[in-house]
Amino acid sequence: MNMTANRRHLFTAAWLLVLTLPASALAQPGPVDSAERTREDTGQREREREGRVYEQARELMDESKYDRAIERFTDVAAMKGARADAALYWKAWAQNKVAQRAEALTTLSALARDYAKSRYLAQARQLEAEVRRDSGQPARPDAEGDDDLKLMALNALLHSDAEQAIPFLQKLLDGTAAPKLKSRALFVLAQSDSPKGREVLKGVARGNSTPELQSKAIDYLGQMGGPESRATLAEIYGAASDVDVKRRILRAFMIAGEKGRLLSAAQTEQNADLRAEAVQQLGVMGAHEELWQLYQKETAVNVRKRIIQAMFVGGNSSRLVELAKTEKDPELRRTAVRNLGVMDSRQTSGALIEIYGTDKDPAVRKAVVQGLFQQSNATALVDLARKEQDPAMKRDIVQKLSVMGRNSVATAYMLELLNEK
Repeated sequence: MNMTANRRHLFTAAWLLVLTLPASALAQPGPVDSAERTREDTGQREREREGRVYEQARELMDESKYDRAIERFTDVAAMKGARADAALYWKAWAQNKVAQRAEALTTLSALARDYAKSRYLAQARQLEAEVRRDSGQPARPDAEGDDDLKLMALNALLHSDAEQAIPFLQKLLDGTAAPKLKSRALFVLAQSDSPKGREVLKGVARGNSTPELQSKAIDYLGQMGGPESRATLAEIYGAASDVDVKRRILRAFMIAGEKGRLLSAAQTEQNADLRAEAVQQLGVMGAHEELWQLYQKETAVNVRKRIIQAMFVGGNSSRLVELAKTEKDPELRRTAVRNLGVMDSRQTSGALIEIYGTDKDPAVRKAVVQGLFQQSNATALVDLARKEQDPAMKRDIVQKLSVMGRNSVATAYMLELLNEK
């Protein structure tokens, strides 16, 4: 591993920060037909709901609350989205845990019938064999205890010779073990310096296992940061057709400090969402010059908006000020101004005030007012209100001042207005 612990932690923290930002802070789509926008929004909400319910089900399963997990997996399967096949597999797994073996076989049959290309089918066949073998036998109350013992054994492997344990770990990953046990096994492999272990990890990252384990393996390769791991990620990216897998790799590139590969993806990727993802990750890395190069070459307004958002994420206030003052496209100027409004006021308030005085676009000026309001800059807003000759603009400023709470500057101006003759 050639990435220091401090650098790895810095990138990981930045990545997690971006992942917790609301979608509105990361994406400013260009104008589209309203019906298309509605369909896109509806689809996004459905995908988000599916993801939430699926994660709830997985958590319930990890807590051994199998009956409730079965209910939630049933809900996910009924949505018939991207996780439906996974939901059916884990539903059958949980049904087997509570001795609902006939129901488990029915669920596995539905998985094979409806999702013939599912990556869960290999494990589903193993699970079916286990269910049929155990049919008629009572449920094993000690099964969860077995998993706990295995988890302790896997932890011990971190401090011993993992080379001898790799065949066992690979068998565990390929089998029907509990999700938390598989996750732990993959973690052991990721921490091992064994060449054999590294090859198993690469295989999982290439898609030789379930999507969840593939995502974790990609993350681990990104965290390792070495040339070999980066080359493997680039190879997987080039061969992958799954957008979610490629998006995960772009995020792993950020963790690994791969500015060059992210820039290449931002310039050459055919999928617009993935280009935007690459741009976003460059912003997290603070790749100011690379983003500026992209902006100057890009012609699509919606992509340029994404670049502006990435400049905001990277804290590049100087470029945003430049764009807010000089960009010819009013929509892009407004985007730059909106982002300046949520940055450190010490760096941006002066520029916002200057833009208000020089820009003639009412929408841009309103964006300035909103930005100063978000910065709680009552002094600047009062100064603008006193000079403003447009009644509508002045009302907008005063309205913002009126809801600033216990702000002495705003309160004094309200009293001033009340005392006017």
